[in-house]
Amino acid sequence: MKVAIASDHGGIHIRAEIMTLMEEMGIEYEDFGCECSNSVDYPDYALPVAEKVASGEFDRGILICGTGIGMSISANKVKGIRCALVHDLFSAKATREHNDSNILAMGERVIGPGLAREIAKTWLTTDFEGGRHLNRITKITEYEKK
Repeated sequence: MKVAIASDHGGIHIRAEIMTLMEEMGIEYEDFGCECSNSVDYPDYALPVAEKVASGEFDRGILICGTGIGMSISANKVKGIRCALVHDLFSAKATREHNDSNILAMGERVIGPGLAREIAKTWLTTDFEGGRHLNRITKITEYEKK
């Protein structure tokens, strides 16, 4: 698995935690920034990651900002992206099993680093169930072709 990861200024600490986690898990990743604590615009980080995932260059993406909302809204504008904003373990598992989410968004001002690591680990290790859920994902994909 190859993961693209980015954050804006509001998510730099959790991004560092998640990169450490992926190193511990032996997951290949590329960091798309940001490298500052000054205010930046989240679409400048979310859209490149979403485009890389949508193109197939990366299998999945992880985006972090203050709430995760801006990152998830931005990423979901890219065709082929199913970005899920997650702040609990149940949703992390369900969004992979049922929605085949390919980008995870989290908010550093909403959850702490320990929970963020557990969410990311759950999300990274959970497979899509397919079956009845595949039909639903196919409907989304077909709609995007319009």
